[in-house]
Amino acid sequence: MNRITQTLVCVMLLAGLGLAEATERQLVREQLPEYPAVLKKMGIGGTVRLSALISADGSVKNAIVQGGNPVLGELACGAVKKWKYAPSAQASNETVEVFFDSKLGIVRVK
Repeated sequence: MNRITQTLVCVMLLAGLGLAEATERQLVREQLPEYPAVLKKMGIGGTVRLSALISADGSVKNAIVQGGNPVLGELACGAVKKWKYAPSAQASNETVEVFFDSKLGIVRVK
């Protein structure tokens, strides 16, 4: 029974190491999109969800709008493509949420 317990502990530790590699990449440089005055004035805002492909060197290779206003999504994609993440052993996908607050006229990353 003791051998089984040791094996289970080893498996759990190894699984935990694999999960540690799947965590979010550290963001090194961020650029927020500009919020066009006409959209602010019209009260067009909300959250845009993006999927960003991050290369091993930390550069953003692609960003795709997954949800939200398409116009705001394109603005957010353009900004996210200029971001830089910490290097990693392999490429990864990161989900990014950008909030356009039409009442305050600001943009922030959630």
